[in-house]
Amino acid sequence: MSSYTISCTIGTTDSTAPLGLEIWLNDVRLFDTNHVVYDALPLTFGLDDNEDEHELRFVMTGKTQEHTKLDTAGNIIKDVSLTIKDLAFDEIKLGQVFIDRATYIHNFNGTKEETVDKFYGQMGCNGTVSLCFTTPIYLWLLECM
Repeated sequence: MSSYTISCTIGTTDSTAPLGLEIWLNDVRLFDTNHVVYDALPLTFGLDDNEDEHELRFVMTGKTQEHTKLDTAGNIIKDVSLTIKDLAFDEIKLGQVFIDRATYIHNFNGTKEETVDKFYGQMGCNGTVSLCFTTPIYLWLLECM
């Protein structure tokens, strides 16, 4: 059976404030750390080439109020976000396909109701970025373009 590779680079926007991250493919946890830091961390995972539906999830954890600095008027002057860059299937970067098809579910770190947002490459709140896709990957990529 042949397989595909899934790769990406993760990091944070501030080297002094680590965040947690889990990466799931369907119901299998591929990656789990409570210490994603500023330096970009490249990751690569395998995926079997079977005809099926899949969900790739990035789950950010560990963000607290201490990660966000406010001025006296309550405006954000510094914040820590988790970045997901260069998501690729078999070295084909998804780019805009990832932006168009991913959803970001979060509740503003417990301060508001749960919401579903678009994802633009950064996670600013604890929550889940989800990308649903099918295999064979190349057929799915053609359908997305």
